Amino acid sequence: MLAGKKQVKRLLGELPLTAEMYWHLRQPGKPVARNFSLRRVENALPEWRAQVEKAFQENPPEPGEGKRILLFSMLRYWIEHATLLGMALAGLGHQPTLAFLPYPNWRKPANHFDLRRNNLYAKSALRPAAPLLKAVSFLDEGQDSREAFHKLPEGLRQAIEEVALRDAQYTLQIEEFDKDDANQEAGRLYQLRLERDSQAALAALSWMQANAPDVALIPNGSILEMGAVYRTARFLGVPVVTYEFGEQRKRIWLARDAEVMRQETSELWTARQGGSLASAQTELIRSLFTSRQRADLWQNFSRRWQGVPSQGGEQVRAELGLDGRPTALLAANVIGDSLTLGRQVFSRSMTEWLVKTVQYFAERPQAQLIVRVHPGERYTQGPSVASVVEAAVGRLPAHIHLIPAGAEVNTYDLMAVSDIGLVYTTTTGMEMAMSGLPVVIAGETHYRGKGFSLDPQSWELYYAALEGFLAGDERLRLSAEQVELAWKYAYLFFFEYPLPFPWHLHFWDELKTWPLDRVLAREGQALFGETFRLLAGERRDWTKENHPHELER
Repeated sequence: MLAGKKQVKRLLGELPLTAEMYWHLRQPGKPVARNFSLRRVENALPEWRAQVEKAFQENPPEPGEGKRILLFSMLRYWIEHATLLGMALAGLGHQPTLAFLPYPNWRKPANHFDLRRNNLYAKSALRPAAPLLKAVSFLDEGQDSREAFHKLPEGLRQAIEEVALRDAQYTLQIEEFDKDDANQEAGRLYQLRLERDSQAALAALSWMQANAPDVALIPNGSILEMGAVYRTARFLGVPVVTYEFGEQRKRIWLARDAEVMRQETSELWTARQGGSLASAQTELIRSLFTSRQRADLWQNFSRRWQGVPSQGGEQVRAELGLDGRPTALLAANVIGDSLTLGRQVFSRSMTEWLVKTVQYFAERPQAQLIVRVHPGERYTQGPSVASVVEAAVGRLPAHIHLIPAGAEVNTYDLMAVSDIGLVYTTTTGMEMAMSGLPVVIAGETHYRGKGFSLDPQSWELYYAALEGFLAGDERLRLSAEQVELAWKYAYLFFFEYPLPFPWHLHFWDELKTWPLDRVLAREGQALFGETFRLLAGERRDWTKENHPHELER
């Protein structure tokens, strides 16, 4: 019966106006499914519109200063956030257009019948935002997703293939698979993602060529249709801002003409690396570092980095049976994590680096290796680092110690008993340097090349660093100046790189404290005005300091 219903929907979805007639007659104004309900936004829009109009009256925007902003989004929660952001930008005198795609899920095929009904529903729900915020559907651009890839300009196709590949890796948390094998889940998912990313890119290409926005504003910018639209904007030379949210509430990450998840801090470091931290800044970063060691929550951070507080290095040394041989600590990322994909420097992937490193130490019992599986693996369903390690060497030799994701071991205690750290992109490497531990970085991470780490560019140089460690090469040790540099960088990364912003991705409770009219008023603009200007495409002045405590007052 269910299969027959799906077949009927498939057939109806190919016939003109069938989905539209069905929705208007049977479901007017109602969502097709709960996972694509925009009811809260629909109910809030009259109030948001009134607040924007009030802001216009109290502080009229200067004529001609507003920008034509293309704000792209997808999935229910991102569309909700983009609608609020678009209304705020309208209240600041800009001309935003919210372009969306009505897919309720990025990993499952959607029949055209339900998709067209979702499309009608979303346009109906967002209609009250007009004329302050115009909503358009990229599904209406008339592009058949099954043919879209071949209609793309040749220079854009490779970029879209890269996005689709990353989509499959990110979704299934894997790094290597045969994308042409339709008999495997990864191959099927890659083909689905290639189809949808191509359709999004072709629709964005058509819309941007016809409407010439001053700037495109896109969440994340690395994966899914958001990544496809970002690559299209870059292909056309349209200025583009990407944004994302980390573990800090009331903060946002921004990047101009770059993927925000790459966390590019080079300009910040160039502008601010000189000099020493002020005493208040030192106190702030030391307080955060201590909380991470103790497995405490700290101020506006929403995540505990350790499951158990520090017990001391000697207790861990005894529990693991470590002896006086030199010890290396390998801190792994989660396989397929977005912060590892596309970050290879000399290895094909994090997995290859992990395998070759474990194999290297398996043949060298004169040293000990601790492999710390990322605690975040407890919440993922992809392949485990533990499985990769065990497959690489079979039965683990006694001098290699594997710490599972759920082990009640504090990583900072492991640092205390180690002589060198090995990382791919995890921020733990930065904290190793802050602890005075020399660290070798194998992947392209934001703190690479900042002066306090070893950054090999080839396997030869990587193995040379390991040989130096085994030989007790004193040149690997960090100087006091390098440790101080690591602390300075950590302060800038945690407290200067993120910008003040009132609404996290799931913002409904925060809206009670920072309603739209308060954000648009003088008080809100004093705190968030620069962030909104950067969202609208202005270039950031990296010499300007943030004041981390202002939002907590």
